[in-house]
Amino acid sequence: MGKEVLMPKLGLTMTKGKIVQWKKKEGDRVQEGEDLVIIETEKITTTVKAAASGILLKIYAKEGEEVLVGQIIAYIGEIGEKPPSLSTKPTLVSEQQQGQPTRIEEAKATSEVRASPRARRLAKEKGIDLVKIKGTGPGGMITEDDVIRELENIEKGVKFTATGLRVKEVIPMTAIRQEISRRMVQSLQTMAQVTLNIEINANSLVKIKNEVESKYSMKITYTDVLVKVVAKLIRSHPFLNATLEGDQIKIIEDVNIGIAVALDQGLIVPVIRNADIKPITEIVKESHELADKARENKLNPDEVTGGTFTISNLGMYDIDSFTPIINPPQTAILGVGRIRKAPVVIGDNISIGYVMWLSLTFDHRVLDGHTAAKFLKELTEILEDENRLRAFLS
Repeated sequence: MGKEVLMPKLGLTMTKGKIVQWKKKEGDRVQEGEDLVIIETEKITTTVKAAASGILLKIYAKEGEEVLVGQIIAYIGEIGEKPPSLSTKPTLVSEQQQGQPTRIEEAKATSEVRASPRARRLAKEKGIDLVKIKGTGPGGMITEDDVIRELENIEKGVKFTATGLRVKEVIPMTAIRQEISRRMVQSLQTMAQVTLNIEINANSLVKIKNEVESKYSMKITYTDVLVKVVAKLIRSHPFLNATLEGDQIKIIEDVNIGIAVALDQGLIVPVIRNADIKPITEIVKESHELADKARENKLNPDEVTGGTFTISNLGMYDIDSFTPIINPPQTAILGVGRIRKAPVVIGDNISIGYVMWLSLTFDHRVLDGHTAAKFLKELTEILEDENRLRAFLS
């Protein structure tokens, strides 16, 4: 008996998914557990495996289409079997659901544009949106010539921005890029974000990181070390491991550290759960596995949700310092710059050593500056003291 392939629900908040690529074409034989289709959600791009063996008899949703959760997207059966004939196509996400303006909104916007009667008449006849035309008449009024010019550009395939600049290429935002955009705007508009910066002496950090690498014979990154140290330290600074809901500050029991990973399609933040109680070796193994899965589009929703604090390291791009944006609903994020050699003052002596900048952005609604500063100061003291740092990593 055949098997319907449905748009899976890959998370509690997922309502739709976009077909990125079919790994098989109609008529191909597939094995249970074999890669079948790549799906993009608001949070991740992931590969869905075949739930049954057989012939891919029918693909109902094409690449690039967005389909609601639970809708049939393909059918796997056997030779001679007839796939179900759907009375309607899978329920695609409509333009209005994607946030496109309604006809009423478009009509209202058009009526508010300053245009000559002849320009309006021609635009209506040709189906041209006056909102998208830059007027050259008195006071920016759109003239008939402006509409004619727009028609000529459309025929030539030339596009312009709202300010009249020539467009070289139009790139639709991916679901992940749209979600990043939404969350970053939400973060900056709803939080009172403040960033504290500090330059630290990184000599001990470099020494202990290399020491731990030799001890366990494994490749360790500075981010791995920071994940462990921050996770343990945050236990004594609970307001950095909290969320604000209404007028209630909720301290989170678990310490789940998100690590920002840059991908071609956007930023993604895999999460190491309970990082405060995991040994450094397990954190290293898990962080490397998550980073690899992120680059291969194999992360599952559980691996990118539930974070309580985020670390973003741009040191590999030779960035010294930056202002990280909080990943809501978290209350803080740590930005990490590169480690570089520089003159270091120790007592009354100057020598060449390693330095690094840390940037802590926090939500001032949840904690005050002195609370965040105490955390950053203690973090600095640990990273600069090889004995304390060694103890934190043991």
